[in-house]
Amino acid sequence: MNRTKIAGIGFHVPERVVTNDDLAQHMDTNDQWIRERTGIEERRFAKKHEETTTTLAVKACEIAIERAGITKDDVDFIIFATLSPDYYFPGCGVLLQRALGIKDVGALDIRNQCSGFIYGLSVADQFIKTGMYKNILLVGAEFHSCGLDFTTRGRGVSVIFGDGAGAVVLQPTQEEGKGILTTHLHSDWTGAEQLAYINQGCHGGHWLDEEKAAQYGYPDADGLGGIFITQEMLDGGHTYPNMNGKHVFKFAVTKFPEVIGEALFATNLDTTDIDMLIPHQANLRISQFVQKILGLPDEKVWNNIQKYGNTTAASIPIALCEAFEAGKVKDGDLVCLAAFGSGFTWGSALIRW
Repeated sequence: MNRTKIAGIGFHVPERVVTNDDLAQHMDTNDQWIRERTGIEERRFAKKHEETTTTLAVKACEIAIERAGITKDDVDFIIFATLSPDYYFPGCGVLLQRALGIKDVGALDIRNQCSGFIYGLSVADQFIKTGMYKNILLVGAEFHSCGLDFTTRGRGVSVIFGDGAGAVVLQPTQEEGKGILTTHLHSDWTGAEQLAYINQGCHGGHWLDEEKAAQYGYPDADGLGGIFITQEMLDGGHTYPNMNGKHVFKFAVTKFPEVIGEALFATNLDTTDIDMLIPHQANLRISQFVQKILGLPDEKVWNNIQKYGNTTAASIPIALCEAFEAGKVKDGDLVCLAAFGSGFTWGSALIRW
């Protein structure tokens, strides 16, 4: 039976570097406060009105396609993972297809946030194994900076996130023992609102009166076509992403080791067999905690959140590509990918490179 291999990989981040000191100009924070809580030193922000989630993805995909030794015309399926799409609909999959000039293949959009790339990898693996597709383009891309609250009120979330994209081309392989060995996916609805961006258009409340609607730039509040939003949502910053950081941290450091252990058990392997762990770059403190639980040395864990922040669905392919380019992921290496995020959703994958 076919296995699935990563035939090409690429990533792209915007040119603009935003340091912790830069953010301190807009909110009550400082470099030490951010580093101590997240490990982040800087992140990349895309250019508003010039770049989009899709344009970031295009550049990552072009690199992955070239490294796979194929052309865009060989791509027979697209999977696009993001929480920050260009449009509410249609999804970024078809926008990427248009931007790359790919023929009328299928395009699937995945909205599993930080776990999106792992979910996409698992879906693609099934398609490759069954022989349905031969060149799947899987991308995770995010343009967070256009939708964050850059005030002191929003600092607990806004200092964490950055923009970027990572992509892989997945192909079948008959090589014994190589490729994706196993994937494992989970979700738990009980923490859904602990890390969320609530749709203010349908989540309770009353119509704004005309005066308030005009004040906040919303149209026709007193009839069909108005905005269903509460004053409390506006005043409390609930029109931005929100996070219960302590709850997320506690859940993540439990589920990361569990799902990694699940993958190792399924393949009759041990933590000592892992050559490189690529965790989702949510928080350096989470990665370090998980590393300690697993007993892995520094050289077997790749972290780059210090430079890019949390790029959500893009973080694993960006980190994996960096590790590959640095020569830290080599032929025959056992690579473990693991993610945890909003939903809550989490997952893992083991790959023999």
